[in-house]
Amino acid sequence: MQNLTNTVKHLLIINVIFFIATLTFGDAVFDLFALHYPSNPKFQFWQPLTHMFMHGDLGHIFFNMFALYMFGIPIEQMWGRNKFIFFYLSTGFGAAALQLGLYYYQISEITELLISGGQTGNQITTFFETRDISYSLIEQIGREKLLSVLSAFNSVMVGASGALYGILVAFAFLFPNARLMLLFPPIPIKAKVLVPLLILGDLFFGFTSYSIGPIAHFAHLGGAITGLMMMWYWKKNQFDQNRWD
Repeated sequence: MQNLTNTVKHLLIINVIFFIATLTFGDAVFDLFALHYPSNPKFQFWQPLTHMFMHGDLGHIFFNMFALYMFGIPIEQMWGRNKFIFFYLSTGFGAAALQLGLYYYQISEITELLISGGQTGNQITTFFETRDISYSLIEQIGREKLLSVLSAFNSVMVGASGALYGILVAFAFLFPNARLMLLFPPIPIKAKVLVPLLILGDLFFGFTSYSIGPIAHFAHLGGAITGLMMMWYWKKNQFDQNRWD
């Protein structure tokens, strides 16, 4: 068992508190603290931060907190508290930015089609908020496209996974030859091999229809890309050797 570092301990506690709140108060907590699309009426400016501490169910929070415990502790021990917090939050924001950027692209594409179909700004807003649209436009644009863009507009992002993908990238940089045990199949694999495989898996599932459950694969990729960029920059400037206590 690893000894808990202060920041990892506090992150675990905060995540558990938020999870208990969701069990106690239900959808009201998700409406306030999960990350909604910025044009959605439920969006609040604090949600890019608070969504990192929200989780959908017991399995979701268990695996994320287990990963935080396993990989966060050695990194905090090496970097110190402030550097670890800065990296963790930065990769979490990067994860949200990429996923929201994808939603923006999807919504902008359909918005242009609605405008070309003669819809006014108010009618488009009504469509996104009430799903009220003429049958002719459904036929013109396509039911699947409209359902997809409505899903993006009404998306609810929760979880620490994006930040944890950044932590995984950092772990692979710092401890590339550390041997990690897979659950399925139960075989050891080096961090420098496992982490790229996980990222490739998210690339595959992100661009195909084979995803299992409502997983924000591009948020995972956003966290990993942000972590990769930060680690590359820090290593290039020998900044990765400094502690922020």
